[in-house]
Amino acid sequence: MNQKLGKVMSNFKVSRRNFLKSSSIAGALALTGLKAVKARDFKAPETSPKVLAKDKDFWADVASNYDVTDKITNLENGYYGIMAEPVKRAYFENTNFLNKNSSYFVRREYGPDLQKIKERVAKFLGVGADEIVLTRGATETLQALIHNYNKLQPGDSVLYADLDYSEMKNAMRWLETRKGVKPIKINYPEPASREAIIEIYERAFNENPNIKMMLMTHLNNWTGQIPPVKEVADMARARGIDVILDAAHSVGQVDFKIADLGCDFIGVNLHKWVGAPLGCGIMYIKRDRIKDVDTYMGRNPGSIKIDDRIDTGTLNFAAYITIPDALDFHEKIGTPQKEARVRHLRNLWVNEVRGMDGIQILPPDGPKEVVALTSFRLLGERSTKGNNAIVDRLIKDYGIFTCRRTGPHLGDCIRVTPTIYNNEDEVLKLAKALRQMAKG
Repeated sequence: MNQKLGKVMSNFKVSRRNFLKSSSIAGALALTGLKAVKARDFKAPETSPKVLAKDKDFWADVASNYDVTDKITNLENGYYGIMAEPVKRAYFENTNFLNKNSSYFVRREYGPDLQKIKERVAKFLGVGADEIVLTRGATETLQALIHNYNKLQPGDSVLYADLDYSEMKNAMRWLETRKGVKPIKINYPEPASREAIIEIYERAFNENPNIKMMLMTHLNNWTGQIPPVKEVADMARARGIDVILDAAHSVGQVDFKIADLGCDFIGVNLHKWVGAPLGCGIMYIKRDRIKDVDTYMGRNPGSIKIDDRIDTGTLNFAAYITIPDALDFHEKIGTPQKEARVRHLRNLWVNEVRGMDGIQILPPDGPKEVVALTSFRLLGERSTKGNNAIVDRLIKDYGIFTCRRTGPHLGDCIRVTPTIYNNEDEVLKLAKALRQMAKG
């Protein structure tokens, strides 16, 4: 009996490649009850990203690769990025494969796949594969970095801002209870020029010489502004302050490499602007700084491997295996091209309404300061209730979906985030709606 079983197992070799070759897309979709979308292939013409951004035919071909509801115009793409059809089909196939081959594949053959995925992501980010570990998202990543950063002593101070993400602000405040440090909050001015941002950080550093660690957000989810991270990080480093950077919204939306930012600890999402399945994030720690973050809850004490800085438990293996497909589709377009396109769409609606009585656009318009995500206030409304009413009216009267945000210290606002499947008519529809609503 045991010999027979051993012979069967010796002849059995799980091959994801062979499975995916034999498993048709139509078959994978049939299992989900979905129909295939007739997507058009595309190839970016050899022109500058700024020129390509206005090429309606090219972006219509790109948009045909997204199966998007026609029941609402979705201009709230900052929550997460939906998968393009080629990515979604790969995800279905990978889910079917994992369901069929179960723990045998995960325990015996997943390791080499995971290493290749890490190498691919590392190349995309411009870092070493030994400097990243996959997580379930930037929130999980940043909480682990903040909680386990081990250079703090009682009496030290930590710094964060009103435009940092809510869960990260909570984590920074929690350090007071856990490590006996003093959390210091600063508020971004409105409007906030790059010079003004540098000034408020410099003032905070000078007034609080005990600051040893700070949180900063590369592209904040409240207003969409991109602060001068490198300049602030350089100032912090000169004072012995480490920066933990939230890059959840910037990777895939902004053309940059990790090394450009001057930060040693960074949290990344791949399920926003790269278009990977939900639950795909990255923790980055510069190689020689890994020891400055404790292993997660005492896992493998003394380890200098970044993998020991997080413990996700049993995760969605199919989502991780699909990351290379998401990178393939993303890179077929190109980050500079995607950045130029969504900035073009953003500028179309903003230019139509900026300066109008009753409409306040929160972030500035400079190409180094904003991309797709931009927030506004209508008729001076700053309350949660009032902004929820505006969001509801945009849905009911105009068929446009946006998102109310509570975070800026001067009050609530409404976030607008077009993406690459949106078009010019959709963002101009928003501008028309806001002009009408601003008249009362």
